[in-house]
Amino acid sequence: MNKKNTGKITMLLVVLISFLACSEPEVSKPNIIIIMADDIGISDIGCYGSEIQTPNIDRLAKEGLRFTTFYNMAKCNPTRSSLLTGLYDGGDGAVHIAQLTKKAGYYNIMSGKEHFDPWVPNYCDAENVFDHSFYFWATTEYFLPPDGQFERPFYLEGRELEAGEIEYEQSPMYKTDFITDYALKWLDEAFEKESPFFLYLPYHAAHYPLQARPEDIAKYRGQYLKGWDQLRPERFRKMQQLGVLPENTKLSPPEGNLNKSRGPLIPAYTDYYPWNSLTGAQQDSLDLEMAVFAAIVDRMDQNIGRVLTRLAENGKMENTLIMFLVDNGSCPFYTNKIPDVQPGPANSYWSLRSTWANLGNTPYRQFKQAGHEGGSHTPFIAYWKGVIEPNTITRQPGHIVDIAPTFLDILNITYPEKINGHETIPLHGSSLLPIFEGNEREEPEYFISGLKKFRMFRKGDYKIVKMNDGDWELYNIKNDPSETENLAKSNPEKAKELSDSYQEIRKNY
Repeated sequence: MNKKNTGKITMLLVVLISFLACSEPEVSKPNIIIIMADDIGISDIGCYGSEIQTPNIDRLAKEGLRFTTFYNMAKCNPTRSSLLTGLYDGGDGAVHIAQLTKKAGYYNIMSGKEHFDPWVPNYCDAENVFDHSFYFWATTEYFLPPDGQFERPFYLEGRELEAGEIEYEQSPMYKTDFITDYALKWLDEAFEKESPFFLYLPYHAAHYPLQARPEDIAKYRGQYLKGWDQLRPERFRKMQQLGVLPENTKLSPPEGNLNKSRGPLIPAYTDYYPWNSLTGAQQDSLDLEMAVFAAIVDRMDQNIGRVLTRLAENGKMENTLIMFLVDNGSCPFYTNKIPDVQPGPANSYWSLRSTWANLGNTPYRQFKQAGHEGGSHTPFIAYWKGVIEPNTITRQPGHIVDIAPTFLDILNITYPEKINGHETIPLHGSSLLPIFEGNEREEPEYFISGLKKFRMFRKGDYKIVKMNDGDWELYNIKNDPSETENLAKSNPEKAKELSDSYQEIRKNY
């Protein structure tokens, strides 16, 4: 080889090395985990103001991002339907987010509660979109085998399981624990693969009935004897100090459950009454009620800790997006009769009452099913090391329908034109990725939540909401985030403007 050719080769090598040094390395797609809780108020989580111990969720918040305003659909089945499809309503043509991750080469895992509205197509069922799935629709008991009135089946890869077939590590078997057992088993499989994974982990905690392990209950026994009238302002002050409330938020006056759709309701469980009006024995019973609820939340957090530990042991915390949220606000429903077994054991069917649920939804109004903020407002935490700045809080509002478009952004794929022979329905939300990256996004035109008779529609600074299919209430949600002043009579034009806009939008789906 002559010197001239040697010089050319040397020059080419220099250029190539310079190019490689300057070019951006290809970033691998992140693993994605969605953790959903059930019937938990925004202030029932430590990093949102609670005295309940949730160190693992709090860790995700400290190392990630918290939203002050994030909406669900105010009840379990519409929330799950909208979260997993990115649609407020739909039908054939809806696309499950696990179908998006599958298209992007992900290994899909689900363990937990599946409960859809009738409009969700069968091809979106867990066994059709996940590589592994352990799920149930509405099974309520935590301890098994259940003796109770609400026994419903569990499914493994679409096959119905007998209680004795469920795998579990800790005896006696407890639902929150064995949901995690299945997830960890399949995560271990995922770690062996070269592809990224998507884990959907929808716990049932802290849904009715109040059943918990005795050691968890003991941690909280006696902590609630001060009562809801003292604890609610304490949580509110803590939330203010943490910065997890929108500006100008006031503590709404305490109130009972105004929902008339599930009667006959028992006043002792649905109405508000002062704590100091109760006898010592009544206060002790109510302390136990809230201690069991706290224990259920605590046990869920312990299990989230198991997942985080397994990720860390396998070096997966570095490139995993983890999101935590709740399907609706705290739930206070008592119908038919007062239970005769105190909360805690497997044969108790005790439910949280309105006064404790009102504490959980601090500082907001109303409860599960309602479009008021107490029903539709969820804590939302996103952790993603290297992308999300640690310990940050955003005041930009979001909604669960924004998660599917966020997936598209992160996966860097296009939304399919057809699914299962049907033309796909366009997504109703917009990506949260700009917020994750610390930027401003264009706020969506509107947000919808609540059930049909309890609908909420928010557009800009204003929000309309109804109770029991009554007249629309109107709130300036920017100036009055806790909905303390109904403006419908003083500003009927704005109420009609939003109502007309909502009706026009509903024509499209």
